[in-house]
Amino acid sequence: MSDSTLRQDIIDELDFEPSIDAADIGVAVDNGVVTLSGHVPTYAQKVKVEEVVRSVKGVKAIAQEMEVRPFGTHKTADDEIAKRAVNTIGWNTSIPSGAVQIQVQDGWVKLTGKVEWQYQKTAAEGAVRHLAGVVGVSNHVEIKPKPSTCDIKKRIEDALKRNAELEAQEIKVNVLDNGAVRLEGRVHAWSERRAAERAAWSAAGVRTVEDRITIG
Repeated sequence: MSDSTLRQDIIDELDFEPSIDAADIGVAVDNGVVTLSGHVPTYAQKVKVEEVVRSVKGVKAIAQEMEVRPFGTHKTADDEIAKRAVNTIGWNTSIPSGAVQIQVQDGWVKLTGKVEWQYQKTAAEGAVRHLAGVVGVSNHVEIKPKPSTCDIKKRIEDALKRNAELEAQEIKVNVLDNGAVRLEGRVHAWSERRAAERAAWSAAGVRTVEDRITIG
């Protein structure tokens, strides 16, 4: 697929997504590497744009250079964003009470703390992503490892085998003592690589995932 064809496919997919206003988004493609520029009104929309682009066949990597420019001239104060973030996370029953701490500076939200599962870390970021005034989120919430490396490895390999999208025998799983997981091998599409990442993150105790899976 040529870069010009891929670029048009991406533009068409962004136009097709009803939650995205693509009028101020720039798309450039160089050998399958996509650079996104311009601006969007919310951080949630910025994240959504990247998700949509990743779903397009032929995309190898994304350079994210978009800015978040909220509508209007009123800027939401950091303390107001922080209060809303505390309340939103507190209302989320999947996040343990008091496990996540919040800092806000110039609209950028920093999350810290410790949880037991990756979905809890993801839920914390999802809870604040849509708040008015948020221009970015840094998720530094740590995952406390509990199971042994053998348990983690087996759970990930079993999850890979259950996934209909994947050929599990093509993916090698390495687990270190500190809860770090390294994935290696080859898949046919970006969606398969993402499915392998999700399978790795689904195991309790996984702290980081290093994805070395190639697409081809």
